[in-house]
Amino acid sequence: MEYDVAAIIRGYAQGYFLMADESNNLGWYGSNERTLIPLDGRFRYPKSLQRVLNQERFSVAINRDFLGVVAGCADRETTWISPQLEKIYWLLYQTGYAYSFETWQGDKLAGGILGIVIGGAFIGESMFFNISEGSKVAMVKLVERLQERNFLLFDAQMMNPHLARFGAYYVSDKEYQTLLKDALPRPCNFM
Repeated sequence: MEYDVAAIIRGYAQGYFLMADESNNLGWYGSNERTLIPLDGRFRYPKSLQRVLNQERFSVAINRDFLGVVAGCADRETTWISPQLEKIYWLLYQTGYAYSFETWQGDKLAGGILGIVIGGAFIGESMFFNISEGSKVAMVKLVERLQERNFLLFDAQMMNPHLARFGAYYVSDKEYQTLLKDALPRPCNFM
């Protein structure tokens, strides 16, 4: 099956995201509110995580094992990442839109975050860990990278207790669309 990268990126640029339902049917979804990870002083993390960061148990990489991160994100009892969506992520990776932000412990993939980059927007699709604290360290290091590179928006799509611990917050769809519109033309370089 052929996929139209430009059409897919247009969908994300309009504030939609792709998900598969229980029957693996892929569709575009929107929401009345979005979850954002703050890229300002509101970002926070547990003190216990600071100890892990100080120990430097993990190294960070981008796209060292993109398919491994996609597989890790999809490896759940219930997942919205269908085989078709995995192929789309691979195509977006090959065309420079999808990235895996990874933590490693030696030669073991500890955790990672899968995301799509358009201008100054990082659209987080999913995250996972193989080693305890791997995804949390990835989150902290990813926020640092986005801040350093002047990204305006880190869209986490949907809230969960894990994201709330990092200061994630809701915005209305109207506010999200305004932020997205400001972020898209921003010439940010993720790599």
